[in-house]
Amino acid sequence: MNKELISKNHFHFIGIGGIGMSAIAMALIKKGYSVSGSDLVQNRETKNLKKLGAIIFDSQIKKNIDFVISKFQNQAINFVISSAIKDENEELCFCKKNNLLIKHRSEVLAMIMKTYTSLAIAGSHGKTSTSTFLSTLLELCTRDSSSITGGIIPIYKSNAHIEDSKYLVTEIDESDGTIKNYNSDIGIINNIDFDHCDHYSNIDEVLCSFKQFASNSKKLLINYDCKITKNNFTSENQWSIKEKNNIAYAIIPNIVNKDKTIGKYYERGKFIDMINIPIPGLHNLSNITAAIAVCRMIGVSFKEIKKNTKSLELPKKRFEFRGELNRRIIYDDYAHHPNEIKATINLARLFIKDRNESYGKQRGRLIAIFQPHRFTRVKKFIHEFVQELSKADVILLTNIFGAGEKNIKNIDSQLIANLIYKNNKNVICLKDNYEISEKFFKLTKRDDFIVNMGAGDCHNLWSILNNKNILND
Repeated sequence: MNKELISKNHFHFIGIGGIGMSAIAMALIKKGYSVSGSDLVQNRETKNLKKLGAIIFDSQIKKNIDFVISKFQNQAINFVISSAIKDENEELCFCKKNNLLIKHRSEVLAMIMKTYTSLAIAGSHGKTSTSTFLSTLLELCTRDSSSITGGIIPIYKSNAHIEDSKYLVTEIDESDGTIKNYNSDIGIINNIDFDHCDHYSNIDEVLCSFKQFASNSKKLLINYDCKITKNNFTSENQWSIKEKNNIAYAIIPNIVNKDKTIGKYYERGKFIDMINIPIPGLHNLSNITAAIAVCRMIGVSFKEIKKNTKSLELPKKRFEFRGELNRRIIYDDYAHHPNEIKATINLARLFIKDRNESYGKQRGRLIAIFQPHRFTRVKKFIHEFVQELSKADVILLTNIFGAGEKNIKNIDSQLIANLIYKNNKNVICLKDNYEISEKFFKLTKRDDFIVNMGAGDCHNLWSILNNKNILND
C-alpha cells in the first residue's frame, strides 16, 4: 500500500453520490478505510455505501464536518471534493476556513492507482464503455483485476470492484484538467474532441491535457482512427478498425448488424483469427478493440480473449434497452456531445434497418428525445447539435440540464428547436420528463423506435412512464 495513502485514515466526500466519487469511496472502504460523505440526493450509490458502513449525510452543512472531526478525532481526515462542488458549498467553506486537509478526487484516485499495475482509460468519448469491456475481459481471463469507473459494469453490478489484485482499470476524467494528476502503467487514449467548454477554451488546451496524461504513462495505446491522436502522439501501440498495415492491433469488420459485428483480427499486420463481437455499432467495435489491445499488451492470450468476448455487455445508459410500451421501443443513451449523438443515431438506424428487413416493410419512426447538458456546451456546439439531431424523424427536446452552470447567455432548447425546424419540421420543445410522459402517446406511434439521450436526469423517463401505469394509447 502506498505510504501516502496509509497515513490518511478517514475520508469524507463532499458530494459522495456522484458516479465517480462513489466509486472511489467504495474502493477505499474495500481497502479498509473509514468513509463518510454528504449528498443532497440519495441514490443507488449512497445506499450501497451505507450498506458497506459509510456514514452518509443528506445535507451539506458545517455540522456534518463537526461530527466527522469529533467521531474520527484520533485519525487524520481527508476532505474530498470534485470539481462539481461549488466554492459556496457550506461544508467546503467550513473546511477552508478551518484549514482542514482538502483533496481533489483525482488525487485520491491517483494514490489508489499507485498500489496496482494501472490501466488508465482516457478520451473524449467511450471511456466508460472501454473501461467496462476491459474490466470484463480481465475479470474473465485473469481473475486478477479491480476496477474504478464512471459507470455500472454489468459483470460487477457496480462502478467499483476492488480486490487484492495485480491490475486496476480506471476511467480518467479530462473535463476539469485534473487528468495531469494521474500516472499509469498503460495509458489509453480513445479519441480527442473539443468538449467541456466550461474549462477549456479551444482544442489546443484539450490536447495539452492529454499530452500531460501521455507523458505520465509508462506505455501508451492510441486510437489510430482518430486524426487528433494519430497526428499528435507517437506510440508503437495503436489500434484501428479501418487499417491493418503497420497497426499493432486491428479488427476489420465484414459483418455488421444490430446483434453483432464479425471481423478479422490482426496484430502488427498479421491475420490472427476471426472474432465475433456481440455488441453492435462501429464505435463499440473500436472500444472493444482497445480493450483487447490492452489485454494483449499485458500478455493475455488471444485464444482466452476470444473465448470470453461472448460475455461482453455495455454499461448502463449506453444504448440500454429499457422496454416496450404499446409497441414503442425505448432505449436510453448517455450521448450529450454532437459526435456521440451521431454515433447513437447511426446505431439506432442499424436496429431499424434490421427490423424493417425482417418485416419486409418500413415500420415506425426514429424518435430522438434529447436533454441538452450544460449551457456552455449548447452555446459552443449548437449548429453541430442541430445537424445531428435533424437526422432523426422526430425530435423532442427538453430543458437544458445546467449541471450547476448559470445561464448567463439566455441559452435554451428552443434555440436548438428553431434551427432544427429549418431542416425537420417534426421538432418540439417540452419542459421535462413529466411533460413527455403526459403527452407520450400523442407524440409517438406504434412501432416507433425511441432513443432517450442525455447526461442529466433524462433517464428517469422510463420509470415515470411505468409509474403512470400507461397501458393504452
